[in-house]
Amino acid sequence: RDLTAMLPRLFLNHFSDTSFVTETADQLLDFLIGFISPSLKNEAYVHFMGVHPDFRKKGIGTLLYERFVEICRRHGRNIIRACTSPVNRGSVEFHQRIGFQLEAGDDEIDGLPVTSDYNRPGDHKVRFAKLIKM
Repeated sequence: RDLTAMLPRLFLNHFSDTSFVTETADQLLDFLIGFISPSLKNEAYVHFMGVHPDFRKKGIGTLLYERFVEICRRHGRNIIRACTSPVNRGSVEFHQRIGFQLEAGDDEIDGLPVTSDYNRPGDHKVRFAKLIKM
């Protein structure tokens, strides 16, 4: 599916030091859009990440996160947060595999804790947190 609409230029303009995109002349291969929280002084957040289906299971997603973790360390951040839709089991499993913990929610969907109406009514999210060793 085409995810370019979910990658507004403002993220790349304003978070270019903490976001990564790999593309060819005609296709997006992988990306991680993250930022250092200006409000929560020990946290960083990954807004969105993905790897083209043809390039999955090759460690690329893990490498993107490792690069982001190094940036977080340089900025003195020891918590990374992220979220995904409860139907995106691949994302849930990936985040757990690379050390993210599921955060408690106010409901449960298919055995996963979710935060109801996260961005808008009906938009339930599974939230994650990862502690970084400094």
